[in-house]
Order: sequence, then C-alpha cells, then structure tokens
Amino acid sequence: MSSTSGALPQPRRGRPGPCPPAPPPQPQAQPLSWAKRTGFQSRVSGESLPSASAPNSGQVPLPRPAERPSDLESGPPARPSSTLPAPPAAAGNGERQHPPAPPPQARTRRRDSEGGRPNGQAAAPPLPRLQEEDEAPERPAYVKYELRDTPGMLPLVAYGFQHYISMVGSIILIPLVMVPAMGGSADDMAAVVSTVLLVTGMTTLLHMFVGTRLPLVQGPSFVYLAPALAIINSPEFFGLNDNNFKHIMKHLQGAIIIGGAFQVVLGYTGLMSLFLRLINPVVVSPTVAAVGLSFFSYGFTKIGTCIEMGILQLLMVVIFALYLRKIKLFGYRVFLIYAVPLGLGITWAVAFVLTATGVYSYKGCDANIPASNNISAFCRKHVLRMKSCRVDTSHALRSSPWFRFPYPLQWGTPVFSWKMGLVMCVVSVIASVDSVGSYHASSLFVATRPPTTGVVSRGIGVEGVSTALAGLWGTGVGSTTITENVHTIAVTKMGSRRAVGFGAILLVLLSIIGKVGAFIASIPDVMVAALLCFMWAMLCALGLSNLRYSATGSSRNSIIVGLALFLSLSVPSYFQQYGVHPSANSSVPTYFQAYIVASHGPVHTGSGGVNYVLNTILSLNMVIAFLVALILDNTVPGGRQERGLYVWSEAEAAKRESAFIKDYELPFNIGRPFRYTGIYPVGL
Repeated sequence: MSSTSGALPQPRRGRPGPCPPAPPPQPQAQPLSWAKRTGFQSRVSGESLPSASAPNSGQVPLPRPAERPSDLESGPPARPSSTLPAPPAAAGNGERQHPPAPPPQARTRRRDSEGGRPNGQAAAPPLPRLQEEDEAPERPAYVKYELRDTPGMLPLVAYGFQHYISMVGSIILIPLVMVPAMGGSADDMAAVVSTVLLVTGMTTLLHMFVGTRLPLVQGPSFVYLAPALAIINSPEFFGLNDNNFKHIMKHLQGAIIIGGAFQVVLGYTGLMSLFLRLINPVVVSPTVAAVGLSFFSYGFTKIGTCIEMGILQLLMVVIFALYLRKIKLFGYRVFLIYAVPLGLGITWAVAFVLTATGVYSYKGCDANIPASNNISAFCRKHVLRMKSCRVDTSHALRSSPWFRFPYPLQWGTPVFSWKMGLVMCVVSVIASVDSVGSYHASSLFVATRPPTTGVVSRGIGVEGVSTALAGLWGTGVGSTTITENVHTIAVTKMGSRRAVGFGAILLVLLSIIGKVGAFIASIPDVMVAALLCFMWAMLCALGLSNLRYSATGSSRNSIIVGLALFLSLSVPSYFQQYGVHPSANSSVPTYFQAYIVASHGPVHTGSGGVNYVLNTILSLNMVIAFLVALILDNTVPGGRQERGLYVWSEAEAAKRESAFIKDYELPFNIGRPFRYTGIYPVGL
C-alpha cells in the first residue's frame, strides 16, 4: 500500500456558526391621540403600535377591539383598552412557549391605482364611520325604524309629517321660480303648487309599491329645472302677450311626457342594468354637484333686490342647520331637521312686522303697478324693492278657492315638439344617474342589502311613469327621486316606508285644499331665493359626498372630478355667452340670460331643430359634467377599490335570502309574470 493511500483523510471545513443574536427590541413610543382614534399606521418605526402585518417581528399582535361607528357630532369616541394580552402558559420545562412564526409572505409590488401600498405593505385600517346620533351598541343600524318596521299610530303620523317637512324646500320651491318666468299670475302659481303636492304624493306611493320599495320621496327635481327654463326662454315664445303661461306649459308637458316615456324604456327593457356598469361614484358626484352649481347666477342676484331680508333668511337657515344642529328637544335635533321651515317662519314674521310698520312704504307708490307704468322717477326707483320686501304683494291667498282638485290636462292638450322632447330625453338620463346614487346610499341605511340591478331598473322605469304623470298633470318639471332623501333619512332616523307612505297620503289630501297652495305661493321672492341658495349648496354637497365610496385620496379621482366640475362651468359659459351683445334680450332678466342660448349658440347647421338641441344640451352644466366624468372614469385605468364601484346584490343570492326578498319583493305577487326578465329577479 502506498503512502498516499494510507494517509488520513483531511477533515471537512465546518459550517459557519449561527449569526450573532439580534439586539433586544427597543420600546416603541406610544402613538399620538389622533393616531389612536383613526388607527393611523406609519412606516417610520416608533410612531405606531406593532401590527399583524409584520410577520417577522416576533411579537404577539394586539387584539382588535370591537368597532362600532363613532359619532363625531357627540364628541370623540371612547378610547379602547390598552391592556396587553396575557402571555401564553408556560410549558412543563418552565420555558415560555413562543408562538410559531407565520409563513413568510411573498413581497408583491402593487400599483397605487389598485388601492394598495407598494411592496406588499398592508393598507391602513379604514376610518371610523360617521353617524348623526349615538345608537345602542347592540343595534348596528343607523335608523330607529328600518325599512319594514311599523311604528305605532302616533309615531307613524309624526314621522310621516316630519319626513316631508324636512324636505319642504325641495318640494315647493321649484314652481315659485318657474311660474313667474312663464308669465303666470299668483293664482297660476297656487294651482301649480297644489298640483306638485298631488303628483308628489301619488308618485311616492307608486314608487313605494312597485318601484324599488325604498322610503324615497318622488317629486319635482332640480335636475329638470335648468332644461325647463331653457325651453321657457325658447325663441318661439318671445313676444307672447296673452295666455303665454298656458301656451308654454303645454309645450313643457309634451316634452316631459316624451322624456318620461324614454325613461320607461330605459328601465323596463333592462337597458339600465347594462348602463349601471358605467355609473360609479366618480361619475355621480360631479354630475349631481353640477346641478346645484348651475344656478349660481340666480341665487344672490335675486337676494340683492331686498338684501336685508335675503341675508336674514340665509343666516337663519345656516344657524339652525349648522350652529344649533347638536341641540335636542324631546330627544330630537329639531333645529337640524326643521332648519328650512323654522328659518322661513322667522324671516317671514320679521318681514310682516316691517311691512305693517310702514318700513317698506313709499309715499304715492304702489307695488302692484309695474315700474314701466310709473310716471314718478321716485316710484320707479323703489317699486322693485317694495315688491321684493313686502309680504302683502301677492293676492293668491285671498283669491284662491278653499278646495280645488288638480286634474290631468288642466292647462290644455300637450303640444309635442321633437326637439324639446329630445332635450328632456337627455335630461332623463341625468335624472336616472342621480337616482342611482340615492338608491345605493339609502339602501345602506334602511335595508338588509343593496338592491339588485333588476330592482334598480324597475325603479328607473317607475320614475319614467312618474315623469309622464307629472307631464299629464302639468307640474312643469319631471318627477324623480329627490336627492335630499339620503340626508333626510340620516337626520330624522326614519327609514320605514310605511311612514313615508302615510306622509304621501297627507300630501294628496293637502293638495285638495286650495288655500295651502296659495299660502305657499305667497312666499316673497327674496326668501325663496335665499332658501334656494341653501338648497342648491346642500345639493352640491350631497353630490360630492358620493366620493366616500371611492378612494378619496386618489389623484386619478381628484383630477377627474375637478376637471368635470370645471368644464361643467366653463363649457356652458362659452355657449351661453356666444354672440350675446350687452344690449340684446333686455326683456329677459339677467339671471335667466343663460337659458336663451338656443337663439344664439355657436352650433349652426342646416337644421334649426338640430341647432336648438345641441346648443341647449351643451349649455347645461350637468350634461357636461356627466359626459366628462363618464368618459374619463371608464377609460382612465384604475382599480375597483380606487374607483369605488357600486356593489349591487346578485340575483342568485337574493333567491336564498328571505330578508332581502321581503325588502324588495313586489306586493300581491304582481312580479311573477315578469320573472323571465332581468327587471324582476326572483319575482321582485
């Protein structure tokens, strides 16, 4: 054997020893109070508590306390207990058993557009949800009476009346703007107000029985006000002297009926179910907000005719709705719920005292004589102030009958014009978009789950029928879901459809009493303008509140909404000012100048009807906001969480949930013949 073969083998080099032990963890600083309240988690060590998103930290995650919606109106919520969990029991050998480390998570890089954080970091927990009032811990709902609850007889009457009083501004103020623009008298205004009360009651009952069945009041909508004013100021109506109110009203009726028929087709054919895929909070928010912003030229311009009464009216509503909103009487936030009627009553009383004491009386001047017929320059100077500030200029309350029943075709046979009808068809789409946001938000308050797309289509179809009824009776505008419904439900805590239905019956009864409509018609114009300033501002805020369903911090959403709002003001302004000379159209008030665009718009084709339609549609702020937001939101890349897509219930899941069927099922099994369509899933 050679020497090499007999040599001992070389020992292998040993593996390196374990890494030196990690230094003990440093105690982390306690978070600030605002971080405890909001659950803020920072990437910088020492500013947040250890979370379960750090799997390799070796620390036991803290248990999450039971969350309940906080109420910022009543003060900061109680801080959760900071007691650490008890350590695990010791093993038999006396050593503490450490919990097994969770498996390592793959580091994935997500785009900001998908709503996550880069490098696989966990997103911060959501902020606590807001509610108007503290609720019992065991009741997760935000309302005292939910959709199918039946309060007692007295609460039914009280809540039903309260629900409509809180929305009185949205129901009665539109005729007070439209009828004077149409050349109607005080008696005409009283008749239109009574008609609005009747149609609002009828259509609300119709929607409650065969619509979505949510507690939503159907009535005159501000969405239809701007196109109605554009039709009123059409070139063919210039120069009318006799019966101009009825002549214009008949054309409005025809256009409204055409728009309602189009909405019926949109809903009952199931097209709305397909259209819902394109409608998201980023589309609804600027569209509804543009409705309120579009009347800025009317608000303070009209208040300026009697500045002291207008400012007083606006301040009263703001004080009640904001500064006194936390004050409760008999357990209810009376000032917040009744801000509009309380403010109107106080201001009206002050104006009555000033009128009776002669503050607004000028020697030798009569407010009922037009300024153009006054010989005295002194009277011509003060007649507008007298008409705006005095409370005795309207004779509707004295001349109206005690009982008057509004009936269909009371203004005559409707006149159908294809160009005006086409404008209303486009507006009915905007009204449907507005209603979609109200359906979703209100269902989260009162129902077990959001409705299915079929139920939404059913509701839009019923709104089309309601608009057609409004055209037959002659309210001047279409009927749709009033946007303030969501705010009213959140404030009054009333979500029972029986209470809303009882209030609708009260409206029908009040519409027969002619003095009620005459009393409303006698509200001074300047007070109407001040109330409308508040109502339009709240409408804009309610529209923007739909963004809470999306990622509000997303630059994508911010740019889309901002661009839609800016262009909704800038593009219509171009159409409204195109070809206008300062001395032209002097017979039209300055606050209605924006609605005569059909006679001078920039679109000039070989067809006068096409010119009318395009110039009118493109001069409407809400149409521009809707088109811009719709195109950008559905073409700019963005994740589902970032866009905040509306989540509707699935029809298949609805078949297995009895509570859902009880919420949305049509009464008396009238939905069974329509089971084959997508509009009535599961007989709903």
